[in-house]
Amino acid sequence: MSKYDFLLNQLNPKQDPLSYAVDMQKAASSVGFDWPDIKGVIAKIHEELDELGEEIADDADKNSLKDELGDVLFACCNLARHLGLDPVEALQGTNHKFYRRFNFVETSVTAANKRFDDFSLEELDDFW
Repeated sequence: MSKYDFLLNQLNPKQDPLSYAVDMQKAASSVGFDWPDIKGVIAKIHEELDELGEEIADDADKNSLKDELGDVLFACCNLARHLGLDPVEALQGTNHKFYRRFNFVETSVTAANKRFDDFSLEELDDFW
């Protein structure tokens, strides 16, 4: 079997990483390598978050943290796929929402003729 026969070699690894993750998961699913329902996907996300939390608690090096965070993101892309959502679009929407909300916080701070450090996090969160 040549490397060109492998299922994942047929995909474009140069696309954005979230879309590539979904494409790999779709390809694996096409041959039966997939969770039977969304409960397994959600459990996997919890498992990956727990592993990341353990690495953080153990004061792990950046490479270990990057690997674990990557696992969390990959599992979240799988959730998006199971929900029929595009993770890129979901993240873009959240980025837009954060931008809008943070601008409102900044506007509120400026309108009070104060600086951010004049407010507690709780007060800033109230603006949110």
